[in-house]
Amino acid sequence: MKAAREVELKLEVSVEGLRQLERSRLLRGKHLSRDRAKLVSVYFDTRKFKLRKKGISLRVRHMNGQHLQGIKCDESGNGTTLSRNEWETEVNGKDLDLEATRGTALEPLLSRKIRRDLRPIFETRVRRTAYPIRYEDSDIELSFDEGRVEAGRRSSRLYEVELELKHGQLPALFRLAHQLAKHVPAALSFKSKADRGYQLLTGDASRPVKAFRVKLTPDQSARAAFQSIARACLYQLCANTGPLRGGDAEGLHQARVSIRRLRVAISLFSDVLSDKQTDGIKRELKWLTGEFGPAREADVFVQHVVKPVAEADPKTRGVSDLTDDIIKVRNTELARAQCAVDSTRFRALAIEVLTWIETGNWMRADHARKDLSGKGTVVETAAEQLNRRYQKLVQSGKRLDALNPRQRHKMRIAAKKLRYASEFFADAFPGGKAARRRKRFIAGLKELQVCLGDLNDIVVNQRISASLVNSATTSERDNNAAWKAFAAGRLCGREEGRLSSVMKAATRAYKAFAGAKRFWNERLDENHSTCHKHGNAGKHSRPPLTARRRQAAHRAS
Repeated sequence: MKAAREVELKLEVSVEGLRQLERSRLLRGKHLSRDRAKLVSVYFDTRKFKLRKKGISLRVRHMNGQHLQGIKCDESGNGTTLSRNEWETEVNGKDLDLEATRGTALEPLLSRKIRRDLRPIFETRVRRTAYPIRYEDSDIELSFDEGRVEAGRRSSRLYEVELELKHGQLPALFRLAHQLAKHVPAALSFKSKADRGYQLLTGDASRPVKAFRVKLTPDQSARAAFQSIARACLYQLCANTGPLRGGDAEGLHQARVSIRRLRVAISLFSDVLSDKQTDGIKRELKWLTGEFGPAREADVFVQHVVKPVAEADPKTRGVSDLTDDIIKVRNTELARAQCAVDSTRFRALAIEVLTWIETGNWMRADHARKDLSGKGTVVETAAEQLNRRYQKLVQSGKRLDALNPRQRHKMRIAAKKLRYASEFFADAFPGGKAARRRKRFIAGLKELQVCLGDLNDIVVNQRISASLVNSATTSERDNNAAWKAFAAGRLCGREEGRLSSVMKAATRAYKAFAGAKRFWNERLDENHSTCHKHGNAGKHSRPPLTARRRQAAHRAS
């Protein structure tokens, strides 16, 4: 059976947003050709979600008196692509017809055991209003879906807009999405209905989403590699807006991580991304980072500085009042971050980033055509970038104990960029030997990054403590101002006392990292004969601290 290629974009809206769109000028006159239908879809999988793990969804949909068996395959395996293979067959009744799966992506998975274990796991009930639209010489189906996802006793409401490209050019799909977002608050979403059902089953709908491994191949073009990496970063950002809105500190952290990773990806592929549109994207990402940063800093201060002191000596005067003050600051900054993701500016940015990833001007730039045509593979970009950033980090770390806070901060950023690059390019250097080296390399790099992060946190925490001292001493209305100032000074001193032990840990972590073998060496020597191997720095250095040992050192300080 030949697969159809489904290309669609989803936007989450409120029920009020759906009504606004139906009355908007964009659809004025389109009601004459609209199509209304009730869709009841039952999804099937095994108890252990074996189809889900392979990026496949299987459902039987009842619509207009027909039963349609549908199979969709997400080749990326992570739900980040707009385009999926789809096989749809009319079947008799609501039960599966596994004979109709021949020639589909599902067929190779249908062992006797899986056939026996397939069962209904959740269903969606949706009222759909579809409008066939001719937009910029492209045929697009605009659908409004309103309904519920039901999994046993659990259920959730569903309101979304789907834009499916039936015929024409992909840029038209994005421009129509921009038009819709101007009329109502419509947020970019990567969630399929199957995603919603599985999240309802597992309880993951409101949980923060961490970065996942991007699947690359050594012979992949630089263009395709960048798109895969950037899609994963944007997916993580959009997936964490829900937890962030709910006040989840980890959701805020993961949203910040996604932005940092995307900014690093842009720098890794800067040779092919030097255009005005990319510059605009970078400015907007920098704005968003600025909106999220203060809330994260305040949360780290509360969790790792204020709370330990308050719990160790809760009766000390001023500590309780000071804790209340900083929590208020944190809540204010969190509200600022929440306002940012609810803003028109952010919604437009998310759609613009996706447009740029899929159809950006960088893909048509004259200087980029050779790299993007597939003649230059991701291995060449990866080897050059990893080697350059590694050498820079090793060089700056040789005088770690002599660096000032600003220089240490730059070194921390360099370590973070190298770590993200190592994770992005993991599959560009396959093989067991490379995998073992990469695991040790990244482990050492993570430990170094943690220590450098601790050093940076000390500086940030001291700055916050100092601001609290100034705020308390200049307050005329606060009767406990002096005690608050004393408590804030105590916090500041506590951070100063940690500096020596954290610096020693950072030095040990650097020596261990500098002695780690590079996992890209063999491929690097093959493609770049002028590159030389790093010497025996750190050969006899101690292994990086484990998390438990680092926490013990932290407490001891």
